Amino acid sequence: MATRRTFLKPGLAALAWPWLPRAAHAGAQVEEPLADAVRTALTSAIASSAPPVLVFADTEARLAYLRWLGAMSHKLKARKSDWDERREFLQTVWYESRRAGLDTGLVLGLIQVESAFRKFAVSPAGARGYMQVMPFWTRLIGNGDPSSLFHMQTNLRFGCVILRHYLDREAGDLYLALGRYNGSRGRPAYPNAVFRSAKHWEWTDRPEGPAS
Repeated sequence: MATRRTFLKPGLAALAWPWLPRAAHAGAQVEEPLADAVRTALTSAIASSAPPVLVFADTEARLAYLRWLGAMSHKLKARKSDWDERREFLQTVWYESRRAGLDTGLVLGLIQVESAFRKFAVSPAGARGYMQVMPFWTRLIGNGDPSSLFHMQTNLRFGCVILRHYLDREAGDLYLALGRYNGSRGRPAYPNAVFRSAKHWEWTDRPEGPAS
């Protein structure tokens, strides 16, 4: 039986490291009728295109973020060699995942599986960008322009909002939500691939203590 796993941030809802083959598990979200209330909520959730502004409760929270950024940057360097591009990407993933109430490591694992961190990836089904979002979503809840899915923040915003939507539909069952995201609900290959990849992006903060 497939294991159900939950990667939610408290208060917001609340193996080895192989680089997977290019678009190894990229699938396709399935277009389904949306209730008017759901369509309105999703449209509102993706509406703002302003750059992510990180807000921290205190200095320690900001330092914790910077430690996370340093650790993730080191892991991502092989795929994104330019520091400024890497920093902007990670900052946006951090912002959009938390905005949607998702675990940031899970989102990075999903991106690894879906696109291998390629901004302009296109699947055989036509899914686009880092999180392999299907173009029909721009018609349902966006501006109707599929090319906007190659814009980094737009793609990450859509991907996180859609995964949050599927997670809500599945009453918090991440295994089934990931299956919906990939168009393979009930089959284990894709959720398990994301879970394996997410392990590489897990992070536990270990602030440095005072010098002895």
